[in-house]
Amino acid sequence: MARANRQKISTTIAPETNTFLKSLIRQGKASSLADAIDWAVAVVRRMESRRRLEAATAAYYESLSGEALEEEKKLELAAGGVASLVDFDGE
Repeated sequence: MARANRQKISTTIAPETNTFLKSLIRQGKASSLADAIDWAVAVVRRMESRRRLEAATAAYYESLSGEALEEEKKLELAAGGVASLVDFDGE
């Protein structure tokens, strides 16, 4: 993670949170507690972004009818097969 413009915070955390953060360091997903927190927050932010995208996509499809909906279904089938091969999280 980038070190520029980092802000210092001081807080207490639950013992299980501390254990989890330290496990991220042991697993090599982070090099420090600060990096472990950044990693965990990034995961939550990504989940929230996906939730918003899912809601927006559902609203879009609900707004379609007739020919437009059929065209979207065709595009969905074409793109779905290829997209399943992509690891969007790089994991």
